[in-house]
Amino acid sequence: MKRSREILTGPLCIALLAAAFCIWSAFGNDVNFCVTAGCSLYQDFTVGGVSLWWLGTGTFAVLALLALLGAAAPGCLLAGLALLGGGVAALGVFWAARRSAAAMQWWVEYVSMPVKRFVSALVEPLPFSFCELAATAAILICLVRLVQRIVRAMHRKQAGFAAWVLHVGTAAVWIYAGVCALWGTQYYAPSFAAQANMQAPALNVEQLAATTVWFAEQVNAAADTVPRDETGLFAVSKEKILLNTGHVYDGIVAEYPFLAGPHRSPKPAFYSKLMSAAGFTGYLCPLFGESTLNVDCPAVFLPATIAHEFSHQRGVAAEQEANFVAIRASTTCGDAAYEYSGWLMGYLYLSNAWYSADPQAASENYRTLCDAVRTDLADNNAYWAKWEGPVKEAGSTVYTGFLRGYDQTLGMKSYGACVDLLVEYYYPMAQEE
Repeated sequence: MKRSREILTGPLCIALLAAAFCIWSAFGNDVNFCVTAGCSLYQDFTVGGVSLWWLGTGTFAVLALLALLGAAAPGCLLAGLALLGGGVAALGVFWAARRSAAAMQWWVEYVSMPVKRFVSALVEPLPFSFCELAATAAILICLVRLVQRIVRAMHRKQAGFAAWVLHVGTAAVWIYAGVCALWGTQYYAPSFAAQANMQAPALNVEQLAATTVWFAEQVNAAADTVPRDETGLFAVSKEKILLNTGHVYDGIVAEYPFLAGPHRSPKPAFYSKLMSAAGFTGYLCPLFGESTLNVDCPAVFLPATIAHEFSHQRGVAAEQEANFVAIRASTTCGDAAYEYSGWLMGYLYLSNAWYSADPQAASENYRTLCDAVRTDLADNNAYWAKWEGPVKEAGSTVYTGFLRGYDQTLGMKSYGACVDLLVEYYYPMAQEE
């Protein structure tokens, strides 16, 4: 005897309430009890001329009917499709709203930055990267569910591959929507350069050369202030660098108060070698506001990289601006290791740009560096040379696509574009000397 299907009471109540809410909103009533700004953003949104609220009403009405009939499987499928559609709609709102600088500024100031600061405070006490843990757990869950479906298929049972694809696709769309909401919006809010009244004007080779020479002098002077091992290499421990970060932004915040923000500790990456294979020294997790650092690569650039990720935490999105802020913060914080790392990072970008314009002159300037500096640079180059290959190329291609998705047309080359800001800021100092 077949059992009659039972009414799914919980899903039925939720679907009815959601349908009633959609009907209320469709008639233009206030939706002030929404916990986010999403209701007002979607209020006049239409698909094919039909209000999104009426589409929602129809979807939830069907879900209510399926719950009433006890049809769990079709109901889960429809709910999954509705969630997928909602994620796509959320991305559509972002792509439309990013054209408004005012909307992006409001969102960053009142939504994304407060949310990231709140979430980052929750994960701050952890000694490891919560972002790595969450990503690992998500990947393992997806793989376990896939293996379960493969086993079911091998036993000639209904595998449910379509449901797996739907679930993974829906999760991916919503994760990307979250990244756009909490990080992508920052690319369209007022930039660091705009807030700092910097123009990044076109520079000439003479200005570039003078600034690079001046940076070389600063690097040489700073090279003797840091501990070194018996081979002459930079010898400040990575543990000390990661712990000694509370003061890094004190100097630059005094100069640019809009960079003020709560301090968050950098986390060492468990997958540091994987990051090296992909060509990354650090990243800021958009969903948790947590900076994670590659601790396998040479320590000499770790301080400046930490300062770079801290700039992202404080609302600087563009990579070229984050590099400028990192260099300025490192060289004004009063910590010898950070100062040397900052001057060295700045010199490297400037020297590479000068070499592209005048290889002979740039090479001659490189020979003015002291032995300690050249030893550090040679060690860093040797490390990264080991990781050249298809994985690094793939990482560069993927991240370039990610950046261009937010209208950062230079892609990975945007890191080196900090040269314009460096010359604008430091060239007057170079002239004085």
